[in-house]
Amino acid sequence: MAEIIKRFDMSKPPLRTKWYLKPIRKLLCAPALWRHKPIITYENGVENLKPPFLMLCNHNAFFDFIIASTVLGKNDANYVVAIDGFIKREWLLRSLGCICKRKFTNDTNLIKNLKRVIDMGNVAVIYPEARYSLCGTTAVLPRSLGKLVKFLNVPVVTLICHGHHVNSPFWDTSHDRGVCPTEATFKLLLTKEQVETLDVNNINKCIADEFQYDDFAWQKERGIRICDKKRAEGLHRVLYKCPNCLSEQNMTSSGTRIACTACGKEWEMTEYGELRAITGDTEYSHIPDWYEWERLCVRQEVEAGIYSSGVLQVVVDSLPNSKGFLRLGRGTLIHDMNGFRVEVTDRDGRRHEMIKDVPSLYSCHIEYQYLFKHGDCVELSTLMDTWYIYPEGQFSVTKMALATEELHRLFLLKKGWALAEGLM
Repeated sequence: MAEIIKRFDMSKPPLRTKWYLKPIRKLLCAPALWRHKPIITYENGVENLKPPFLMLCNHNAFFDFIIASTVLGKNDANYVVAIDGFIKREWLLRSLGCICKRKFTNDTNLIKNLKRVIDMGNVAVIYPEARYSLCGTTAVLPRSLGKLVKFLNVPVVTLICHGHHVNSPFWDTSHDRGVCPTEATFKLLLTKEQVETLDVNNINKCIADEFQYDDFAWQKERGIRICDKKRAEGLHRVLYKCPNCLSEQNMTSSGTRIACTACGKEWEMTEYGELRAITGDTEYSHIPDWYEWERLCVRQEVEAGIYSSGVLQVVVDSLPNSKGFLRLGRGTLIHDMNGFRVEVTDRDGRRHEMIKDVPSLYSCHIEYQYLFKHGDCVELSTLMDTWYIYPEGQFSVTKMALATEELHRLFLLKKGWALAEGLM
């Protein structure tokens, strides 16, 4: 299969945005800006900063890109975009200046291309969380960020947006909830002089501190009502474990409620984004608290050395290039204390294998109901291919994502590495 399929060319140099696409991009951004009327705050003189510089953005929804384009104005920018964003539109994204990346891989081509962007005098735009936030809070950041900042040796700005997750949560992006106004802070975080004088650890700390956000807390503080009658649908994909009976894979959601089919307990999601038990005590009113409790439960399994998905039957699609997905075949997935192991047999009877051990992954990308295909999936990549792996039966990809992070965390602790909050 590898001999006859052309792979995406990750080494191709980035382009400047074609001049004729700039007004079209601005025109396409206008409806969303009008609908959500974002309040954008500019801090530390960032409005007077001239390229080249590195721009780091948090990631909650597609609207993030529209805000980034808005604050950059006429400045030429090159965005790092995951390979599935290039499907059927590689020419367009390259013409917009986008740089392709396979998620959670160590790709030297990306570093070279980011250096080219800086040498061109452009803005290099990165979403370092590398995925949409699962519940509107900070995802882990790679500790390699500090090294990248030192290597590029340019000012660092941050764009932290609020309201994008509660408007279009990752667990249900089927419709816009009409949150208005949203907010964003565009800030000069580090000057070139600070980049040159600070060490990698201090740079990482500055970035991690700036990336602390909580969309549900923001919603409550601002008193923003979301009256959408389906506001809780899909929430069970993130909140997969019942805090009442402790069972997993029995959560379901519909309309404004989330429930456990094992014990029958129900919670309502209020218009202000909080949870309230229909009967009995409310274990977690704040959605991210429930999610972090799930993390602690997974951490206990990992630290006890007992975490395992068991052998899951899966269907696997491959994405070798921008032409689209190829059905690789059916097979098995095991995620345990050793990491991921996927074995697939294609229609010609050939066996394919992908192994991602614990040291190689500080996190992983998951999708919920991806492209309306087989349901939830976990995405694993090499430098040459990306597999979209759809487990059959009862197992949460959210738990896989949490376990990947906790396994890596334990690996680092055993190596004697000091862990900074928010970094892996």
